[in-house]
This record gives sequence, structure tokens and C-alpha cells, in this order.
Amino acid sequence: MDVQKIPAMERKEYDAFIANQYMSRIAFKGDYPYVAPFLYVFNGKFIYFLSTRYGKKVELVKSDPQVAVEIEDYSSDMSEYRFVTLQGCINEVDNASEKLEVRQMFIELIRKNNLSPNILAALGHSPQDPLESLLKEETSIVWKLVDVQEIVALKSS
Repeated sequence: MDVQKIPAMERKEYDAFIANQYMSRIAFKGDYPYVAPFLYVFNGKFIYFLSTRYGKKVELVKSDPQVAVEIEDYSSDMSEYRFVTLQGCINEVDNASEKLEVRQMFIELIRKNNLSPNILAALGHSPQDPLESLLKEETSIVWKLVDVQEIVALKSS
């Protein structure tokens, strides 16, 4: 019996896939692997994340910025699936105009996908805050995936 290999996606296909999704999982290095879900945006070149300014992820990134990011989509019966794993480093964005642009992208993402205001709690804000508070108050950190060393992008067919 021959081993069946899962088909790979081409660059154009996985870029489109990444652009159409908005949830990911990030694996951080530590005493043991730590995985956490993250909302993300993609500008065609970089993947950006917002997070609270506290928690295990912040400690782990400070000690080692190397991460693996996984983005997936699948049908309920698993007859169709796609996933992309990117290995690189996650860095805090310091540039004010870049941060503002990314925060605006998150506002547009939340509106476009009609996400619950409860998502704001994962971004360091109160669910009662207006979305524009993402622009005005820096209670969250803007992260950027950089120095991507490997991309694995596979699909069911």
C-alpha cells in the first residue's frame, strides 16, 4: 500500500486562504509548548495580531520570540480541509503609523465578520467599549510575524 501524500497549496493559494481567515493558533516556546488562539489580520505581506498586555504569551515572547502560527479551515465531516503553518518570530510593532493601520484593519475585520463585542476582552478592552477604542487606547499589543523560516500549506484536494 502506497502512502498518500496530502496536496500542497501554492503561494498564491495559501496567501488567499490566509487573507480569508481570521483565527489562528500560536505555539510559543517555554518549559513546554504553549498554544493560544489569536485573531489576526493579513495585509498581503505580514500577519499581525493583537493581544492583551499581560499573560503567559507576553512572558514567553520576551524570553524567545520564535513561534509557530497555524491557520486552518475544515468542513464538519473533515471531507475538506486546509491548513497553513508558519514558523518565524513574533515582534511587537513600535512604529505608530503601522500600529494605527493595523488597529484599523482589526476594526474592519470585526465589523465585516460581525464578530461579538466580547472579542474586545481578548484584545485588552471591555466588550462595552466602542470599536474605535482600539485606535485611541493602547491597552493591547500589536504583534507582527517576521523572519518566517518555513511555511507548510496543505489541503484535502
